[in-house]
Amino acid sequence: MNIGEAARRSGLPPKTIRYYEEVGLLAPARAANGYRDYAERDVHILRFLQRLRSLGFTTDEARRLLALYGSSSCGSEANRHVHRRLAEIDGKIEQLHSLKRTLAALAEREGNEPAPDCPVLEDMPEHAVRIARPA
Repeated sequence: MNIGEAARRSGLPPKTIRYYEEVGLLAPARAANGYRDYAERDVHILRFLQRLRSLGFTTDEARRLLALYGSSSCGSEANRHVHRRLAEIDGKIEQLHSLKRTLAALAEREGNEPAPDCPVLEDMPEHAVRIARPA
């Protein structure tokens, strides 16, 4: 199938599919005329990549997981990646809960102007504080 059909069936734009090929995540066959010739397996890989990216996996993590495809160590290696991602997500969720508590407390202080040592800014990462505070 051509790239347009692969794009339709995978839900990814052709530009993204070309990028995945460029970075070595996908290697479709070539037809006699030199055009890409995608197989069902390629569409499956594209859907897998789309899912990984939507879950926050990096391109390098996706590459490692694809390398495990069909490998005897697939289960244990993939499991390690998944557990690492779960730990990162749990950390982000806790940060969001903390920020939510801080914002809720700030919202309860109706009519008060935020102080220069605003608790919201204290909860933000250092790079965000530098951007948020006026010079």
